Amino acid sequence: MLLLIENPADCKVRAVIRFLSAKGSKAAEIHRQISEVYGESVMSDGMVRKWVRAFSNGRTNIHDEERSGRPSVIIDDLIEKVDCRVKENRRFTISSLSKEFPAVSRSVLYEIVTGRLNYRKLCSRWVPKMLTEEHKTKRLASALTFLERYSDEGDDFLSRIVTGDETWVAYVTPESKQQSMEWRHSSSPRKVKFKQTISAQKIMCTVFWDRVLLVDFLPHGEMINSAAYC
Repeated sequence: MLLLIENPADCKVRAVIRFLSAKGSKAAEIHRQISEVYGESVMSDGMVRKWVRAFSNGRTNIHDEERSGRPSVIIDDLIEKVDCRVKENRRFTISSLSKEFPAVSRSVLYEIVTGRLNYRKLCSRWVPKMLTEEHKTKRLASALTFLERYSDEGDDFLSRIVTGDETWVAYVTPESKQQSMEWRHSSSPRKVKFKQTISAQKIMCTVFWDRVLLVDFLPHGEMINSAAYC
């Protein structure tokens, strides 16, 4: 089942027409495909044929051309207003933005957002945990203390810093699909690999290091606590 994309920017539809036309698809087939994805009202069959002819004749620009004698609608005041709306809602879509500017076409808004303001849609970067202001203050205080001690004591201070971490280690860790890759001829039969899961049995592994690395496994049945760390 195809997922319908509603209210696409005009330039995106034209880019699809140019792509399919370059592959040799007929205008009727292109109209059928874009109607399936964008909806039947996105562009008429006649308009699709017009753009197919234009691209076949050498046109490469998918945006509306400025008409002679008519000033461009992309003015500094409009760009500033669009920029304000973007900063108010970073998760906007061109369709939602067009509701804020009903007199401006979606293709013009798309050009302002991407071409004039240079915005790009980026995903958030995952981090291990969210630090509170208290956490950040403590980290800053510790960093300043370390810098002061290093300034007074030099490299000897680094030898006295012990860093530690802990992790669960499974008894059996199955080989990944990437690890099982082999160099073979294209005509060779492909090997099969049965799906395995990580074993339920596991052991706690603690790792400490200053300038010497220490790896220790917690004996079965014991708890990890301050006494065990000491």
